[in-house]
Amino acid sequence: MTVVEPHRAVVGPASVPVPLDVNGRRHVVELEPRVSLLDALREHLDLTGSKKGCDQGTCGACTVWVDGRRVLACLTLAVAAAGHEVATIEGLADGDDLHPMQRAFIQHDAFQCGYCTPGQIMSAVKLIEEGHAGTDEDIREYMSGNICRCAAYPNIRTAIRQVRDQRGGAA
Repeated sequence: MTVVEPHRAVVGPASVPVPLDVNGRRHVVELEPRVSLLDALREHLDLTGSKKGCDQGTCGACTVWVDGRRVLACLTLAVAAAGHEVATIEGLADGDDLHPMQRAFIQHDAFQCGYCTPGQIMSAVKLIEEGHAGTDEDIREYMSGNICRCAAYPNIRTAIRQVRDQRGGAA
């Protein structure tokens, strides 16, 4: 005789309040513990600059900073960002005054469709701050986690060099 177990609904973990400090502002959002930082930013805080490209951490379109370090928001749990400072592309400009890297991207046409641009810019600023923009080869290597399907790489490198040279190595 075979005993059949009754069908049970699979229920995910309950939502919990998650305090997120994003672009200098404190937010508390109700999230399931398995929600990615990217989804919390886009779907709960309406910060849609960071893009969901591959959702596997291979394209870099979701690059943000957590405590000043580049991270892939699609691979970072929002609960792990609680208590840390998160910076997104929306927080990079100072009001209407664009960050020098944003201006350089515009000046050098370092984007075509623009989808990858926020992640490219966030990585490019940190690339200079980290001291990894000495040569084109360095820039290419340290930006390799940010993919541009339109192949605007030469213009992206030109924009990065401009900001590096204007800032004396620091963005």
